[in-house]
Amino acid sequence: MRLVLASGSPSRRAILRGAGVEPLVHPADVDEDAIRAACGPDAAPEDVVAALARAKSQAVAASYPEDVVIACDSMLLIDGELMGKPHTVEATVQRWRQQAGREAELLTAHCIGGPGGEGREGRAGGDGRAVIERVARTRLRFAQAHEEDILAYARTGEPLECAGAFTLEALGGWFVDRIEGDPSNVIGLSLPTVRAALYEMGLDVHPFWNLASTD
Repeated sequence: MRLVLASGSPSRRAILRGAGVEPLVHPADVDEDAIRAACGPDAAPEDVVAALARAKSQAVAASYPEDVVIACDSMLLIDGELMGKPHTVEATVQRWRQQAGREAELLTAHCIGGPGGEGREGRAGGDGRAVIERVARTRLRFAQAHEEDILAYARTGEPLECAGAFTLEALGGWFVDRIEGDPSNVIGLSLPTVRAALYEMGLDVHPFWNLASTD
């Protein structure tokens, strides 16, 4: 049994590698804008990120019926608004001017499917697989970063494709003052959440350690 990561995120892969797992990487190709639009303007933030993670799981899981598939989606919640990837230097600078010196919450939805019965907080996958969905939340306080540092950070390109326009494990770590909760969740994949899901499926963590991809 392999662990399949339905994401091309280098940060999520690095979390698993650091935890002893070499995942099989199969990025999901979904229309995130369409999924968010379908949720509607009144959808709860956790429901939006959960819908995105669920869509990613559904796009990949059928190809791996005997394996565990992990799909995630992360967004920053600030002032009641979900912030995804800024994509451009200009948008990154604008985001940081908004969030510098303030508190926010990083939401990462996990949709984890694998062989087995229905989990206590999961649902049946319709094909004999267990599907467990959870949203992990971590609170952060951003530094009151200088304008020059904001501009320099944006121009590195590092935060352009990161939820919330920052990383914790690289240059962005300079500008995060405090974290309340699971740090791995901020990076993009909560190890405690994945562990709990595996346990609900009747699986242990250690058999996935040091498993190299054979595909």
